[in-house]
Amino acid sequence: YIRGRAFHLACPIIHGRVVGDYPPLWHNISESLDGFVSHHNKTLINPWNYLDRMGMYKVLLTVTAESMENLGPDNTGNLLWGLPLQHGWQLETGRLADLSGTSSCGYQSGDPLCISTKSWWSCMNYYLSTIPFLGAVDAGFFEEWPFEIEIQSPEEHVDDFCYGTADCHTFIPEVMIKWRTVFEKSSIYKVAPTLSPKEDIISYYLWTAHVASIEGALSKCSERLKYMSAPEARFGISWSNAVEFIAATHFLTNFKDTNIFQAYLPQRMLLASDEGPTIPDLSEEENRVLVTLNLLNEVNTITDGRLLQMWKRSMCSETGRAEGRYLLENMILNPDLVSSGILKIILEFLKNSDCVIPDA
Repeated sequence: YIRGRAFHLACPIIHGRVVGDYPPLWHNISESLDGFVSHHNKTLINPWNYLDRMGMYKVLLTVTAESMENLGPDNTGNLLWGLPLQHGWQLETGRLADLSGTSSCGYQSGDPLCISTKSWWSCMNYYLSTIPFLGAVDAGFFEEWPFEIEIQSPEEHVDDFCYGTADCHTFIPEVMIKWRTVFEKSSIYKVAPTLSPKEDIISYYLWTAHVASIEGALSKCSERLKYMSAPEARFGISWSNAVEFIAATHFLTNFKDTNIFQAYLPQRMLLASDEGPTIPDLSEEENRVLVTLNLLNEVNTITDGRLLQMWKRSMCSETGRAEGRYLLENMILNPDLVSSGILKIILEFLKNSDCVIPDA
């Protein structure tokens, strides 16, 4: 049974990761464009190699460090940290490997740093790595770089992606505009250590672009769900849905908070036999996250998206967003807080009757 065997073989490269870790091989990756191969006046970036894809993230963190310098030492407060940390989790848990059984891409027995074009997670992540990077290019962050930046295309599924600013403005125009806006705003605003209006607006633009990337990627990547077990596919879709709820709170995706938040995501691929909340080799918190995400997606689907609209209305005020962030941060470790947290959010919903929900 190919799929079942693939789940067992897709072992993480680095085991035993603890909260507070950097992504795998982070310190081996250059923080500037010098780290990529340049040839014939072109800087070549291969987003189907983990080091190159993670390299784009590290470059983005470096070029935006000045605008977020007040948020934490050594750039740890940068709100872009959520992207590379999530990508590192995907690599560690085997979610970037080829689950079709047709290659050794992503496996320790083959090429462990290969990112498979047949992986649903890697396809989705392309829209949250290469597209943000091209958004920064479009915003003029690398105008002084002497070489043309070239994103290399994969051997398969070429039409599911775009590879340059002009190409992507045609392919996914709204997504590109939103990521360019993120970097334009990061140049204008220097955010403060607390959730000030300036920080709040950067977080808003970042999450707006994040949600747009996911929406743009879902239809392009859906074919790859067939290579995953039913529980893993369900988790992936539920996680995509949950991002909109998280985004509405303007959750701070800095180094510390992202590490804490994603520590309770399942640390391996889900098997066909996995059924939360009683998966024996997952922690109680990981089981609880799976059940919660799946339930949230089911209720939102049943209500035809009304649950999300109610949540967004509750998040229209900073008080509502603060309550939402507090609930997200504590509901997994302390389920007793859920009832009181939901009550506070309902009260905010009632207060925000005149709220105009911003366009995602």
